Amino acid sequence: GFVPDDDSVRLLSHELEELDYTLLYKAYSSKGRNPAVDPKTMFKILTYAYSQNIYSSRKIEKACLRDINFMWLLAGQKAPDHSTIARFRTGFLLEACEDLFYQMVRRLKDAAELSVETVFIDGTKLEACANKYTFVWKKSVGKWEEKMFQKIQEAVMLLNHEYMQSFSVKIDSRIQDLQTITRYLENKCQQNGTVFVYGRGKRKSKNQKYFELFRKFQERQVTYDWHTASFQGRNNYCKTDPDATFMHMKDDHMRNAQLKPGYNIQIGVDSEYIVATDVFSDRNDVWTLIPFLKTMDEKLGFRYPSVTADSGYESEEGYTYLRETRQTPYIKPQ
Repeated sequence: GFVPDDDSVRLLSHELEELDYTLLYKAYSSKGRNPAVDPKTMFKILTYAYSQNIYSSRKIEKACLRDINFMWLLAGQKAPDHSTIARFRTGFLLEACEDLFYQMVRRLKDAAELSVETVFIDGTKLEACANKYTFVWKKSVGKWEEKMFQKIQEAVMLLNHEYMQSFSVKIDSRIQDLQTITRYLENKCQQNGTVFVYGRGKRKSKNQKYFELFRKFQERQVTYDWHTASFQGRNNYCKTDPDATFMHMKDDHMRNAQLKPGYNIQIGVDSEYIVATDVFSDRNDVWTLIPFLKTMDEKLGFRYPSVTADSGYESEEGYTYLRETRQTPYIKPQ
């Protein structure tokens, strides 16, 4: 009786009670744990905490012990500790979260809360939790690789001269060619019974010098190839969060335009409700429009007759796609 009848927590609990939690319970059964707090209750607690601007797992734990509304949601179950909350939202909720969100949107539609006439699309950039100084730039990697390639060519000429061989390292088969050379040198060392020496004042043999040099080239080439694969068509990536892309963030209060690793979050709104959301690594809104609309069609199960967006979404491809899907675009021309 401590919680008033018109409190938002009652509405939240009532609305979330009727969703289908099959996917969430499945996540638990596959891990084979017996949850301390019922997963449905955990989901309610997390949703309510977020609605009250409480995001830290430690603060949510505190609220479960002190706040009457959280206690009401727990209904006599033991309050979860912060590690349980953290494990719940990063592990178990991962698969089920999107499904629950779209179930809620469909409920809003059935309750005639949505206009289902037009969807308003906009994006915002969120900073990634990645260190600013762990980024790798495509241009730099290209430059380092080029410099090293010249060094390799010079070393190969010397090697061929010294050993009377005809090795070559080509641009498109660098790693294989370097492996062939290192293998040859390794065998050479074994045949000649080369003793490897280290430390000051020791003279390295010809075999050891060349072997170490080409092994170093090979290791560096592997690193460069790994970077190139991580770019995935972008011109930079972040070592601590490879999915993040460098983007211009909104100016801070000192009017400094920041370049930080981040994500482009796209949001679709109808009748003041968020009806769709997706995360992109493209810094430009133009390229996100079509994939976002496709996601919406698939997840919502219905298609909006018209789409409203600002001039950042204007593109020939976008208009063509909307014409094909027979959706009216309300996009401000640039």
